[in-house]
Amino acid sequence: MIAAAITLLSACSKNAPAGAPSIERGRYLAEAVLQCFDCHSERDLLRPGWPPKAGRKGAGRVFAPGLVVPNLTPDPKTGAGTWTDTQFLRAIRQGIGHDGRTLSPAMGSAYYRNMTRGDVLSVVAYLRTLPPVYNPLPANRGESMAPPADPGPEPEPRLDTPADLGRYLVTIAACESCHTPSGAHGPLRGMYLAGGMLLSHEGHSAASANLTPDASGISYYDAAMFMEVMRTGKLGARRISEIMPWFCFQNMRDSDLGAIFAYLRTIPVVQHRVDNTEPPSDCPLCGSRHGLGSMNSPRAGTGVGR
Repeated sequence: MIAAAITLLSACSKNAPAGAPSIERGRYLAEAVLQCFDCHSERDLLRPGWPPKAGRKGAGRVFAPGLVVPNLTPDPKTGAGTWTDTQFLRAIRQGIGHDGRTLSPAMGSAYYRNMTRGDVLSVVAYLRTLPPVYNPLPANRGESMAPPADPGPEPEPRLDTPADLGRYLVTIAACESCHTPSGAHGPLRGMYLAGGMLLSHEGHSAASANLTPDASGISYYDAAMFMEVMRTGKLGARRISEIMPWFCFQNMRDSDLGAIFAYLRTIPVVQHRVDNTEPPSDCPLCGSRHGLGSMNSPRAGTGVGR
């Protein structure tokens, strides 16, 4: 089944990042892959997946105490209507706002800097087409952070195989930020995409899933099952937490979802039991507290890295 799915994806080159900016490519990236409106929009908590409220796409919001997510619509007074392409690029790839302020790490620039130049400029071109929304927001307040280093020129990732494309999409979608547990010094070594991070959003909490091809992860998935979860937020009768932004990922092409699945089949297996239907307990492996945590064994030599 896996081999057949990978063979079927051999035509994925048509979905590879283009060199020139494209509004449609930018729309696809912003709405499906990068989940821009997961943070930059007020959410409708009464609808499955918590999509943006009508007429509020990209208009920003107060995300959490002390963290205000800016208005990306081209409103000239309260949004990004006066931002230059250079200011957009610095914000996306370097984490420096249009006003020179260092942005919160929640912005995801550590992942977005891996985007090709064509993809970054496509996102900017699409954001400029959003209907302007007047939405005054309070200024961000918090501890000042050192300006991030210039990430250098945009990369040119290798995209020869579905797994190569999947690696690129998983990277720029910042999957690691939720699915790789971290410690005081960064991601835990040997726990890449192994889940267990306790996430809270809109008053709800859940631990991220183990995405590695271990029996405690998603080894029992096939490509069709993976696509079903990403499209519906459900695995059979079991609902995935709304914290997982499947309302964005449901907009991805079958070929791209298949490429992501192909890549996930190549990452190292990690035995890490995580189950949000079970009572939380301390996990000696990831240091978090989640369902089935106490059933995991500590791993020697954990540290920063993969």
